[in-house]
Amino acid sequence: MDHSSNFVVSVEERPSLPVNGQPDRYPVRRIYCIGRNYVAHVREMGGDEKLDFPIVFQKPTDSIEQDGAVLDYPTMTSNYHYELELVVAMKSGGYNIPVEKALDHVYGYGIGLDMTRRSVDGQSDRPNQPWELGKAFDRSCPVGKIYPVGQVGHVDTGAIRLSVDGTVRQDADLSMMIWKTPEIIANLSRYFSLEAGDIILTGTPSGVGAVTSGQHIVGTIERLGELSVTIGKAAA
Repeated sequence: MDHSSNFVVSVEERPSLPVNGQPDRYPVRRIYCIGRNYVAHVREMGGDEKLDFPIVFQKPTDSIEQDGAVLDYPTMTSNYHYELELVVAMKSGGYNIPVEKALDHVYGYGIGLDMTRRSVDGQSDRPNQPWELGKAFDRSCPVGKIYPVGQVGHVDTGAIRLSVDGTVRQDADLSMMIWKTPEIIANLSRYFSLEAGDIILTGTPSGVGAVTSGQHIVGTIERLGELSVTIGKAAA
């Protein structure tokens, strides 16, 4: 295929993320998200904590937002929630990755927010609707710097904390994840060929809640710095 041809419509470059201490950036290929991966969060959402594997969904790559962004309050909801998560950035992959080899494919780690329409206007039966309406909307995935494994090691413990306007709302430890990073990678690779550029949001602890226009969110994970965003006015 000749990739030098012009396109019939304009296209944007692939979204990318800054890499700590490096001028080159990390290109994002796909965004996988894991739901219900902390027991306390499963309980607060009324879910089943005995699932064989947590819920899996995806966000579009153009939902990526950078640290410091002002996020438009999304359309079609009056119940807009934050969910702070550890991000795993892949450097390689494939199908059927063994658990014991999974971490060999990780480039680094970061901080992400799975911004969520907790309720969708006009969708009273949303639990029976595809998750895209609540999860895969525009600007729903702010992500901070990626920290290479060579700088921080494999991040599987440490404080994960989110505040809104200076008040702590989420406060847990990564060790509380039900499914650990190697298990998540191994299980995802049974269904998808994981590749360089894929990022995985690994689930959020308890304490999720609504935000309104003008509020400031700061998420921190030990060894991975912080991610901050501000909630703007309603999207036009």
